[in-house]
Amino acid sequence: MSLLFITSAFADDRCVAYKAPLNVKIGKPDWVKKVGQPLKVMDLYHGNVTATLIDEYDIIVNIDELPDNGGFCVGIKNINATIGYSDFLVKVDMRHKLDSCSYNAVLAHEAEHIKAYLSVIDDFQDDLKNSVYSAANSIMPIYVQSENDIGSAIDDLNLKLQMHPDLILVKQKISAAEEIRNAKVDEDEHKYEELAKCHG
Repeated sequence: MSLLFITSAFADDRCVAYKAPLNVKIGKPDWVKKVGQPLKVMDLYHGNVTATLIDEYDIIVNIDELPDNGGFCVGIKNINATIGYSDFLVKVDMRHKLDSCSYNAVLAHEAEHIKAYLSVIDDFQDDLKNSVYSAANSIMPIYVQSENDIGSAIDDLNLKLQMHPDLILVKQKISAAEEIRNAKVDEDEHKYEELAKCHG
C-alpha cells in the first residue's frame, strides 16, 4: 500500500513542471422571466420571485505526454465560466386579474427584486473572476498512465474546481448580498401606495 502511495506521489510531482499559465473568462447567461398565478392563495400584497443561479465551467486542458511512455499530465489551461441567473419565475396571487392595475403593481414590485438579483451578480464580477482564478491556479495537473484515463482526469479537475473553498465562499457571499438587497426592496413602502391607488 505504501509503495502505491509513493508511486502516485512521484507521478504527481512529475506533473508540477507541466502546470500552464492560466486564463479565466467569466460570462453571464441570458435570462428569461416567466410569470404564473398559482391556484393556491398567496399574500395579496407580495408576489414571489424564484431565481435560478447557474455556474458552468468549460475547462480547456493541456495534455502533456511524458517521455519514454511515462504517461500523461492533464492540467487546466483555460476556463470559460458562465455564472449568473438563467431564469426568474414570478408568482402573483390569483386574486389579481391578469393585466389589472393591482396585478401590474405587484409585477412592477417583483421586477425590482429581479433588478436586485442582477445587480448583485454585476457587483461580484471581479470577485467571481478572482475566485475562479485562485481556485483553478491551486489545482495541480493530474497524472494518468493511459490516454483512456484522460477523460476521467478532466472530470476530476472540474470537480476539484467546483468544490474549491474559494468558489463556495464567493457563492455564499452572493447569497448573503441577495438577501440584504431583496430585504431593502421589501422595505420600500411605495408598493403599498401603488396598490392603494388601484383601489382608490
